[in-house]
Amino acid sequence: MADPRIIHIELDEATILWRNADIEQERRIAIFDLIEDNLFKPLRSAEAGHTGPYRLRLSVDDGRLGLEVSSDEGALLETLILGLGRFRRPIREYFAICDSYYQAIRKATASEIETIDMARRGVHNEAAEMLLERLEGKVETDFATARRLFTLICVLHIRG
Repeated sequence: MADPRIIHIELDEATILWRNADIEQERRIAIFDLIEDNLFKPLRSAEAGHTGPYRLRLSVDDGRLGLEVSSDEGALLETLILGLGRFRRPIREYFAICDSYYQAIRKATASEIETIDMARRGVHNEAAEMLLERLEGKVETDFATARRLFTLICVLHIRG
């Protein structure tokens, strides 16, 4: 029976050079939410007869995102490589607005926090749509999964 979803996700710890408590919380929430509810069907693996569930390992190397897709037993099925050039601006914007958000939740008014959060969601949604476009023809997924994957891609870009 087909089960096209991610059951385990791992980030390449060597890629993550630095993170603070706020970013660590974002990472934990994204992974928890992703595992709880996602749609992830790598098309080449599906065509080869693998119907899921999947394990996913994310890494960044030389400006490219690596998505290592494995079976639930851990056997590597395929590695997808995506250029991240188009994501540089959204990642930079997301970091800047998240920084503003984290500062605001400590001392700003509720309406100021809401305004910043709306902007943060807008950048996040735009980046998720871009990720969906980049995965088209490679992975069948949904918007919520793409949003959470974008959060994890951002975590991999933290430079301190």
